[in-house]
Amino acid sequence: MKCDLTNTVLTFVLGAFAVGGVIFAMQTIFLNREFRSLTFQATACNSYLLQAQSLANEVASYNQKYPSSELTRLLQATQTKPAAR
Repeated sequence: MKCDLTNTVLTFVLGAFAVGGVIFAMQTIFLNREFRSLTFQATACNSYLLQAQSLANEVASYNQKYPSSELTRLLQATQTKPAAR
């Protein structure tokens, strides 16, 4: 009788571990998929940011060669301030 009870308990524990393993494996798959998607989005955002910074640098150099009060005002309005530490 004790052997049947022990066998039942151990079978239940094994089943619980198997179900838990499947749940953790599925969660890992979904989180990896989300991570790859977010990494791609971050790379795209960084690319757009670099393009915008390049354009701003070109506008600033153009404004130095051919000064314009309107461009100077726009550049000063959009100039980023360094983060306070």
